[in-house]
Amino acid sequence: MNIAQYIEHTVLKQTTTLADVEKVCSEARQYGFAAVCIPPLYVRKAKEFLSGSNVQTCTVIGFPFGYSAIEAKVAEIVLALVDGADELDMVCNVSAVKNADWTFIANEINTILPVIRQKNKILKVIIESGMLSDDEIIKCCDIYGAAGVDYMKTSTGYAEKGASIHAVELMRNHLSDQIKIKAAGGIRSFAFAKELINAGANRIGCSQSLAIVEESKAFFEKTA
Repeated sequence: MNIAQYIEHTVLKQTTTLADVEKVCSEARQYGFAAVCIPPLYVRKAKEFLSGSNVQTCTVIGFPFGYSAIEAKVAEIVLALVDGADELDMVCNVSAVKNADWTFIANEINTILPVIRQKNKILKVIIESGMLSDDEIIKCCDIYGAAGVDYMKTSTGYAEKGASIHAVELMRNHLSDQIKIKAAGGIRSFAFAKELINAGANRIGCSQSLAIVEESKAFFEKTA
């Protein structure tokens, strides 16, 4: 297993500086990570730092709470696309989920997705699975699956509970094979990352990427 190809090297702290972004982009190039995930402010610079590489530039929309107006999310998306984002991780409106307002959830995704499809870019929807019941996760899978999103993502990393094996397995069991899963939130070891991939995750969003790669090397050297 080449764990690096699954990793989105992430820096989304509130105090993120340009130097932080340059560092994660340099590391992503060096290690061959799938993508970097950085604040919207830095999309244009990240594209410059990653120029000539295969590393994708990902940013966040409606982050981290998800209860922005649909129009605000659309505006964020348009600006991120203009700046050159390849992939967008949008937080769903968890408040609407908790209200069981599935009409709102469907309207939100059906408004947003065409904007991204016009530019042939990737959308990942963050559902904050640690805050949801199994029934709520399944309903999200039904709606986002029907809409045809590219990925569903477990967590922002800002909630009390992040990625879990259970949530990834539940999502995998209620999504078509065409829709991928990104696990994120509290992933700090190769062992946990490997479990999440085995459960059905296609991407791993983490900030401890270098340590995870080094752990994977040690693991495979030990088992060789």
